[in-house]
Amino acid sequence: MNTKTSNIAVTHQDKLLFPKSGIIKQDVMEYYKNIAPHILPFLQNRPLTMQRFPRGISETGFFQKNASDYFPEWIETVIIKKEGGWVRHVVCNTKETLLYLVNQYVLTFHIALSRIDKIEYPDKIIFDLDPPKGDFELAIKVAKILRVFLEEELGLITFVMTSGSKGLHIAIPIVTNKKFDQVHEFAKRIAEYISNKYPKICTITTRKAKREGRLYIDYIRNSYSQTSVSPYAIRALENAPIATPLDWEELNDKTLNAQKFTINSIFKRLETKSNLWIDFDLKAKDISNAQRKLKLVLR
Repeated sequence: MNTKTSNIAVTHQDKLLFPKSGIIKQDVMEYYKNIAPHILPFLQNRPLTMQRFPRGISETGFFQKNASDYFPEWIETVIIKKEGGWVRHVVCNTKETLLYLVNQYVLTFHIALSRIDKIEYPDKIIFDLDPPKGDFELAIKVAKILRVFLEEELGLITFVMTSGSKGLHIAIPIVTNKKFDQVHEFAKRIAEYISNKYPKICTITTRKAKREGRLYIDYIRNSYSQTSVSPYAIRALENAPIATPLDWEELNDKTLNAQKFTINSIFKRLETKSNLWIDFDLKAKDISNAQRKLKLVLR
């Protein structure tokens, strides 16, 4: 028997997707139906990468960039150039599209760092702070270091969120006048500078075996065709933790961890903290001046 959620027929609504925490497909559908006003602004006009789990999180899911042939015609798509060809991405601008995709077992939404109208020009920089297992305090420490450098030394505006998985993401809104290769190089130099200044606690080494208990500053996602997890997306972990925007003062909360906010607790939080990133786009800065300042620091 099917139910309807915002005109989307929900199939297999009792399917267990998070076996240890007892979260079923209908729970996920209801979450995304209710979170739609908060997540859709972050998905708006961005090529989408879908992370699907048709058999629940106890089995390996898969990432999907190309829209499936069977998706209905009303699902908006955009064709984006990639190395060696083209990709037909879904663009999720409506609640109906969002819920259709969730019914296709999309648990996590990953978004491009640029919008479809200026696809080669990112409008944000992302630093993914990936700490060694269990050391969320280290993620907080490095996040604070990065914030001071980015804001006080380079004059940028920073936002922070839990990844919903292990660490924190720092996001910087930027004016869309630089292509990905320039922004990537800028982000790389920042990450190199911080990791060289604090070599005992952080690194830009991609190989886990060489990190030696240090936090990994992932700047690589600041590249064409790369993605970052959307704010308010569910992560495919037990209890369905949510990638959650924070205010910077919350990093002083001793109870904070990357998975603190879940499908069952996020709406209570939103009663008092619902607009933390509402002015994200309005805070965008041209990085030209920050690039000049960084060159002086690196002398």
